[in-house]
Amino acid sequence: MAQPLVLTLKLDDATFARLDALRREHYPPERNQVPAHLTLFHALPGERKSLLRPVLEEAARRQRKIRLAFTGVKSLGSGVALTAEAPALSALRRDLADEFAPFLTAQDRAGFRPHVTLQNKVTTAEADALRSDLQVALRPFEGRGEGLILWRYLGGPWQREAFFPFRG
Repeated sequence: MAQPLVLTLKLDDATFARLDALRREHYPPERNQVPAHLTLFHALPGERKSLLRPVLEEAARRQRKIRLAFTGVKSLGSGVALTAEAPALSALRRDLADEFAPFLTAQDRAGFRPHVTLQNKVTTAEADALRSDLQVALRPFEGRGEGLILWRYLGGPWQREAFFPFRG
């Protein structure tokens, strides 16, 4: 059985740089094996890559770049994330979930709450402190989703498999 695939949103360069800098600053370095990302699906079946690829190509071809509004700070218990509001992203994700329904894990069927994790696997006190700091210091900002990135999960790190750019 092939390693699972992860599907993320490709962020515009400035938004990615901002979020990745925050992640590098706050994520425990020994556990931070992937760059900042907004996950659409956590575990698509790796052995079905040839079936997933045309669906992703077509979805990206039809999709215009997506406006993202990073509006809030979310507690993950042992970490912190920035929440994103993006109706077009939620619609795209819903359409893909319909296409991938037979393959979805419980986690990927559980619903979609777009966010970028900045910190995880720390004590609750550390997470609460960062959440409080960010709620005061961080102002809402906008970014753009520019495509889909398919990654192969390698037991910690990810390997980029394909990029599907949005039109326009």
